[in-house]
Amino acid sequence: MASKACQNSSYMPLSFLIPRFSPQFAPRRGIKSISKPRPNRFNRSPNLPLLESTTAAALERKRFTTPLRTGALGTKKGMTAMYDPDGRRFPCTVVQMDRVQVVAHKTRERNGYFAVQVGSGWKHPSNVTRPLLGHFAEHKVSPKRHLVEFKVKDESGLLDIGKIIGASWFQEGQYVDARANSRGMGFAGGMKRHGFSGQPASHGTSLTHRAMGSAGQSQGGGSRVYPGKKMAGRMGGHQVTTQNVKVVKVDDDKGLVVLHGNMPGPDGCSVKLSDAVKKPWPKVPTHLLAAQPATDPVSDTA
Repeated sequence: MASKACQNSSYMPLSFLIPRFSPQFAPRRGIKSISKPRPNRFNRSPNLPLLESTTAAALERKRFTTPLRTGALGTKKGMTAMYDPDGRRFPCTVVQMDRVQVVAHKTRERNGYFAVQVGSGWKHPSNVTRPLLGHFAEHKVSPKRHLVEFKVKDESGLLDIGKIIGASWFQEGQYVDARANSRGMGFAGGMKRHGFSGQPASHGTSLTHRAMGSAGQSQGGGSRVYPGKKMAGRMGGHQVTTQNVKVVKVDDDKGLVVLHGNMPGPDGCSVKLSDAVKKPWPKVPTHLLAAQPATDPVSDTA
């Protein structure tokens, strides 16, 4: 039991003799870096906007990289060489545009996005299926050998159905992205397909100079082959995109577009040309975007 002297407040010490405790804690002292913080390459930050899973949000994220106008289809005719004003020789690829015509539209209300369906070439009606014949007849366009869609940013990039796209659709000096299926090389080994160095040429190597070697670990890797392991298999035959290709020359009368450098695919393959997404959009003259009457190249030449 406490004494009466301790219970009396007059025996308590003075207030300035009682130590004061601040609720704030002093920060820990450490070594401060003199260099700026490195940017986070994993794109993780509390200030990032939340990604939405709606179609409108997806189109909003892609609106800066979606071209303002449609592309065109061409046929790779071969390669040649040209000379610049300084006299230096550089390789070129010749692409010919054969009866490229707008076939149909894809709208956001009906399909969820804006796109232009473009066809090139000509195909005999007896070699076209009936659903496709009805599709061409509905839009009053002759049967096409190739059909491709080109996405556009908004409805202002939708050309009139039946409009002919010539070689003048592209301007000399602008940059385009070329897409085509690469030349198929069949089943290839690891050295040809992935550039493996192979086994030693001597020192006991027997009949395995071009062999792939080990495909994985035994115990430490789970006794399995990891997905995506580079091995022998089919090489080529898939779509390859060559970006930022400069248009060297345009011949609208012959439908030729000469591009700087080489293009994927063999001679005679179909090449998709569109404005380069990593370059500023070209300034297109107004007469190229003006509506033209729908014409049928087959009936006109008949």
